[in-house]
Amino acid sequence: MTTENIESQTQPPKSIISYVWDLPNLLSLAGLCFTTLAIYVIFLEVYSAAMIGMIWAVAFDWADGLVARRMKGRIGSDQLFGGQLDVLIDIVSYGVTPAILLLSYGKFEPVFLLGAFLMLVAGAIRLSYFSVFGLADGSKYTGLAIDNNSLALVFLFLFEGLFSSDVFSIIVYASGLTLAALNVSMIKTPNLSGKPINVVLLASYTIAITAIYGWQLL
Repeated sequence: MTTENIESQTQPPKSIISYVWDLPNLLSLAGLCFTTLAIYVIFLEVYSAAMIGMIWAVAFDWADGLVARRMKGRIGSDQLFGGQLDVLIDIVSYGVTPAILLLSYGKFEPVFLLGAFLMLVAGAIRLSYFSVFGLADGSKYTGLAIDNNSLALVFLFLFEGLFSSDVFSIIVYASGLTLAALNVSMIKTPNLSGKPINVVLLASYTIAITAIYGWQLL
């Protein structure tokens, strides 16, 4: 047992709300805010705005991990709480939101329920597996990291205008199922969010995506 874990068990727990002011947790909650906005506009079928919300949710998710790893003075309970908060937000951002996106784009037809359910199942299993086993060899994920679901769908929707809504709904369905299968596969994928250069690249991608979809909203 590490010193930090011993410290987290021996110290009296802080108030629940006090953990909100931890900077990595604030960033996580900012990402949840964008996820909430994305879900809201998905129901309104304003998909360009939804893509902006989804990509910013990923950006804040990557930022909170980078900040958490660089911060000094965080005790064990801070790290444990932040880790739990991050996982719970991930299932909403990368599991629930893409599933709702699929349902909405499919006009909530019953046939799309199965795809949405399978996406949620894969996301929940993927995050549970990671919570137990962590990174393979300390540097790689087992299965496609679930944040890639949003990255892929945001990129996919750039081509929405090239297809009829019926055809594109099938493409979204197939893409969702493919991502779900990759989430629970045994392939090894790199931990992209663990390197600052990748966070910078994501920031550039986020700004570009925001500009493209923002232009579509004008």
